[in-house]
Amino acid sequence: MSDIIIETRNLSKLYGLRRDEAVEMLSKGADKDGVLRKTGVTTALYDINLNIPRGEIFVIIGLSGSGKSTLVRCFNRLNRPSSGSILFDGVDLMKMSKHELLEFRRHKAAMVFQSFGLMSHRNVLGNVAYGLEVCGVSREERETRAMEAISLVGLEGWEKATIESLSGGMRQRVGLARALANDPEVLLMDEPFSALDPLVRNDMQFELMDLQKKLNKTIIFITHDINEAFKLGDTVAIMRDGRLEQVDTPAAMSQHPANDYVRTFIDGADKTRVLSVCDIMLKPACLVRLTDSITHAIREMQTNGVSSVYVRGQSMRLKGILTIDEAVRAHREDLSIADVLQADISTVPEDTLVSDVLPLAAGARVPIAVVDESGALKGIVTKAAVLSSML
Repeated sequence: MSDIIIETRNLSKLYGLRRDEAVEMLSKGADKDGVLRKTGVTTALYDINLNIPRGEIFVIIGLSGSGKSTLVRCFNRLNRPSSGSILFDGVDLMKMSKHELLEFRRHKAAMVFQSFGLMSHRNVLGNVAYGLEVCGVSREERETRAMEAISLVGLEGWEKATIESLSGGMRQRVGLARALANDPEVLLMDEPFSALDPLVRNDMQFELMDLQKKLNKTIIFITHDINEAFKLGDTVAIMRDGRLEQVDTPAAMSQHPANDYVRTFIDGADKTRVLSVCDIMLKPACLVRLTDSITHAIREMQTNGVSSVYVRGQSMRLKGILTIDEAVRAHREDLSIADVLQADISTVPEDTLVSDVLPLAAGARVPIAVVDESGALKGIVTKAAVLSSML
């Protein structure tokens, strides 16, 4: 099975009669507005080439009119592209018959809308089970599967509740449960949390990440919020005027924006929630062995112009920090490094988000040590590096 679940090749969606003329202009670099003025053709998408990995949260972000919602609706053929192809597990959606496309929508790709799309005359269980009912699943089986989905989204005990009695966040959970009940391979989510208040939205973002971890679904998520994109996305695609500007991981995009538009777009993002300590850590300039002499440790600090030194044991395992004050005392009292070592120091794994080390950095007198699973020293994070990552 391929690691790529959805692939688009030269995908375009144009609205208007003079599309051939519009395509020629676009291929020569004309922008969306220029094409519209000259030909009357609206460019929703142009020449989109994407590989969406299986089992990831893939976020597509852009301003209103960028084409992000048009694109996600192409993935289940709610929108029919003007040209190009969409491959799902290597099968071209453009070549599917009506029956094949119906089965694809029922079993392979489910959509979660911003407006919830719930039926007020059905209770929670009836809404969640609806898709299974349409597929002809028996009542007993569909209610069993619906209850499993309800439990997954944290609504156990609410299955008999009316839709009107639910809050906005709970209604969105019902919509998500309905999509999950059919056990699709891909969830298509078009700005599902944008109508929710910030606290509920934050909860739903966490729930979605938790669900993806449990179920290993491929999730294609549309948003206009860069912080939401960077928080959720394993991979993020930024769109403008129907074209792709950059596709990358949040960390790589923050550090290496493809152009000025991307740089400006992500400028307001909270990068501490994107970057990990491995992105900002430094190699320690001063390092000694536990078995080295105190004289050697002092000399290393003097040479490197620092007031502390990291002490390692075998296999680079971090033993602690030796400060210059303690080293001088040890030299005076004829003690070893082990006698005056500060072993109780703050350490973090390489994948720790910078936002999570902010409290440690604020109160730390020495850089924070970064270690791997075996306790081996991989690098250090200075207070200056943490503060710089916030800019």
